Amino acid sequence: MLRIGVLGAARIAPAALIEPARSVPGVQVAAVAARDRGKAEAFARRHGIGRVHGGYAELLADPGIDAVYVPLPNGLHARWTIAALEAGKHVLCEKPFTANAAEAETVAGVASRAGLVVMEAFHYRYHPVFARALEIAGTLGEPRSIDTALCFPLPRFSDIRYDYGLAGGAMMDAGCYAVHALRTLGGAEPEVTSARALLQKPKVDRAMVAEYRFPGGASGRTVASMWSRHLLNVSARYTGSEGSLRIFNYLAPSAFHRLTVHRNGRTSHERVPGATTYSYQLRAFAAAVAGGDTNLTPPEDSVRTMRVIDDVYRAAGLPPRGAG
Repeated sequence: MLRIGVLGAARIAPAALIEPARSVPGVQVAAVAARDRGKAEAFARRHGIGRVHGGYAELLADPGIDAVYVPLPNGLHARWTIAALEAGKHVLCEKPFTANAAEAETVAGVASRAGLVVMEAFHYRYHPVFARALEIAGTLGEPRSIDTALCFPLPRFSDIRYDYGLAGGAMMDAGCYAVHALRTLGGAEPEVTSARALLQKPKVDRAMVAEYRFPGGASGRTVASMWSRHLLNVSARYTGSEGSLRIFNYLAPSAFHRLTVHRNGRTSHERVPGATTYSYQLRAFAAAVAGGDTNLTPPEDSVRTMRVIDDVYRAAGLPPRGAG
């Protein structure tokens, strides 16, 4: 049994971990900790979690915990992932992995020395839809352009995702998905050529558009927004020398999705059945802890994503998160 503890009674935890754990054999959500013990106790009662700890360090010291899920604010990911590794726990860390690339490199070094599993929770990457998308893209010839987007409305500007001190910003919370999908579809590391931000407050972007160039000459573009005219867009497009692929809703395909392929003057549509992205991710995490080669989003991959995000902020004339 893989016994997982949750650091923080976060809103994402039920969908990302607690519900999937009920259908993944050999996984148990065994404990939760929060800065407010009363909040942790209420969370535990609501979700049937057996143990409550009054602080994160107390949970990490629990010998009955094998791994931790870190859904804390972005700016706390590095600190508590490192603390978990030093306590001998495997880690499933929410995206974005850290506040910046330097932090990601530090975490990756600690993970390597510890010999423990660290997985960044880019859950979409584990779903059969994206595996099928990569398979199709591989038949479309040399890449010419790749465009990815994640836009959703978040007009509650007091939300921590708009807090620079906690590594907030649209490029962090939405753009990290778009960048990761861009990198994955491109199969290489893109160079940032330009970026334009819309600001919610000084240093904090509510939307970001970035342009890229891949080593082979293909162009790239990401659109990220938490509040702009791009209210809702969850899509990716791969254009190759022999056709194109559009992925509608790569993020939550179990709700609805569609793969559209244009090739030789013909258009075809495809859907791929499957459970939620989070259930596939949790299965992959448990298998990786058991020694399997199932971690598609390890720390070295996270470092590359964070380097791109840092470069986007610099290109937009903004400091990377955590840069002061």
